[in-house]
Amino acid sequence: MSPTLIACASLVLMLALIWAGMHVAVVLAVVSFVGVWLIKGDPGIAANLLAQASSDAIASHIFGVVPLFVLTGFLVAMADIGKDAFEVANQLLRRLRGGLGIATVASNAVFAAITGISIASAAVFTRVAVPEMRRYGYNPQFAVGVVAGSSVLGMLIPPSLLMILYGFLSNQSVGDLFTAGIVPGLLLALAYAVGIVVMSFVWPRSVFASGAPLPSNDADLMPLGTLVRKIIPSVLMIVAVLGGLYAGYFTATEAGAVGALLALIIALLRRKLNARTLWSVLTETGHVTVSVSFLIICATIYTRMLAMSGMPQFLVETMAQAGLGATAFLMLYVLIVIALGMVVDSSSILLIVLPLMLPLAEGFGMNLIWFGVVTVVAVEIGLLTPPFGLSVYVIKSTLQDESVSLGDIFRGTAPFTLMMLTVLLLLIFFPAISLVLLK
Repeated sequence: MSPTLIACASLVLMLALIWAGMHVAVVLAVVSFVGVWLIKGDPGIAANLLAQASSDAIASHIFGVVPLFVLTGFLVAMADIGKDAFEVANQLLRRLRGGLGIATVASNAVFAAITGISIASAAVFTRVAVPEMRRYGYNPQFAVGVVAGSSVLGMLIPPSLLMILYGFLSNQSVGDLFTAGIVPGLLLALAYAVGIVVMSFVWPRSVFASGAPLPSNDADLMPLGTLVRKIIPSVLMIVAVLGGLYAGYFTATEAGAVGALLALIIALLRRKLNARTLWSVLTETGHVTVSVSFLIICATIYTRMLAMSGMPQFLVETMAQAGLGATAFLMLYVLIVIALGMVVDSSSILLIVLPLMLPLAEGFGMNLIWFGVVTVVAVEIGLLTPPFGLSVYVIKSTLQDESVSLGDIFRGTAPFTLMMLTVLLLLIFFPAISLVLLK
């Protein structure tokens, strides 16, 4: 059996094992080990590759960015900073038609600029925003749909755990990826806001249960002093982390450390932490970090196996003979990523497709920072699409309302999925949107 055929068989076997329920990292390691064994005919070489990749994959101080930003995310959620951001946005936008929906998008964007974890955003705003929207007469499907749709901002607006993973897999600067994600993230948030306003006028029953918004209650107005006090922590975190990173005062790893320290101070000042909850946060941070580390190690092994097989070169030659250009390749790639997103989680998609597709992107002369932004947006669409739709399942498990079914949530996310697809096309055909801050 030729090395290329072995690599093709490994891809099919890998997808079958993942869909059968085996952990993605374990599948990558096993398939890569067997693949190298068959290509070289020696299990000793495969074992040595496994050991070497385990050492090389995360043996860098740069990898410290992962636990630091994960810790920041957990501490921010613990300190109720997301809840405060929503309350402030609600006060500022309450008189705008569809204002609560836009407030959810705005507060998710703020939360994303601090944490970078979509699942955390989905869980936090399901508890905070959905009951408030229901109280003011919003359609339940719209309420859960806008939370699910805006939660994906967490992986696009920096800091982003998915961009960190992409940076490791593609050997690109995490800081540059963070910078490149700012404008596309704000563009997506703006698209959501405009879409909500349009829906509230053109198709009001999709937004409001009775077809019209309930009148706001002026008794709920927040005093100016309280509003300022609630927004200060969010502004401080964003200015310190993103401002310092973009101004070049510190690296992405150092930005993670600054964010974690500030989040810890805010949580302590608000008396949201004690010895028990702090230990729980640290333990969860360790669990996530170890999981990501294992994934990166196994993805490194898989990448080396594919390189050894000559599969990337074979695909480049095949596409050249078929007359496929860069645009056709990119469209095919996006379709594959979105299709995988329907059944596989975000990190797994990156681990599966990037080792194979990055050499092709380089062969077509694509900017890998821009390619990373396009990849993240395409992957995040999968968080909203059935049958997997991880954000949808998180919302369903967090929502204490049996009257809202899983199908209702998927239907509620459909308009936001279409908005994401529109923004994705803009990013594909206008790369300058992603690269404007890097010039």
